Amino acid sequence: MIKPLVGTCFAALLLGATAAPAAAVSDEPPARIRAADLAGTVALSNCSGSVVRVPGSQPGDRALVLSNGHCVESGFPAPGEVVVDRPSTRSFTLLDGAGGRLGTLRADRIAYATMTDTDMSLYRLTSTYADVESRYGITALELDGQRPAQGRAITVASGYWKKLYKCGIDGFAYRLKEGDWTWKDSVRYTSACRTVGGTSGSPVIDDQTGKVVAVNNTGNEDGGRCTDGNPCEVDESGRVTVRRGINYAQQTYKIVPCVGAGNKIDLSRAGCELPKPSGVR
Repeated sequence: MIKPLVGTCFAALLLGATAAPAAAVSDEPPARIRAADLAGTVALSNCSGSVVRVPGSQPGDRALVLSNGHCVESGFPAPGEVVVDRPSTRSFTLLDGAGGRLGTLRADRIAYATMTDTDMSLYRLTSTYADVESRYGITALELDGQRPAQGRAITVASGYWKKLYKCGIDGFAYRLKEGDWTWKDSVRYTSACRTVGGTSGSPVIDDQTGKVVAVNNTGNEDGGRCTDGNPCEVDESGRVTVRRGINYAQQTYKIVPCVGAGNKIDLSRAGCELPKPSGVR
């Protein structure tokens, strides 16, 4: 993981069969997606993150902050470890679109965190979405429930550095291995996204939809092979590919089915495929 701040971690319509009447043509222009900026991103002590919601989140729900598993305050989760509903007092600096400081948000729980198969953390805040919007004028970023597509233009929005990185989705790594950890179906950026330490946990925003499709987590710094700070790609046949200077993210669409009523993480929900703690089905 090279994307926490260096030195703080280690020294991520379907129509029915019955025909429907033709819809009237609207004269209204299609809704315009606002260009990705830093609104709703947060700065952690060592990483980046963002205030996020799923399509079913309600204004009165406690808000969630998305970051990486390797950014949690207790240190890197071990391979196979899954953290669920753990107390936390983490604080986050909330930013506006230009990167200006709006205020401090606080967590009371780590709702979910792991570095197994993916590299993500979700914090539950003491504030609701309505609280955040009324006080700061910030609307949470929405997590896309669909898998991201190769070739899409994206923005990696780092709250830590108050900086936007623009590039595209070059492809996907079947397995991404770094030291003791292995992640599945990771997003590979085109070379234009030269993310650095401190960008860990940044939301990866699809420029076309404005939705979050991944969370930034690592990159190959020195051309090393599968070592800390130098992840390698492993394909279905076990062949290893090293791409020096290329950076990666972990897809977030799998979070959506795992968020139930009240914005609570429920790993037993139908369609939820996030890693579960040992002994939990």
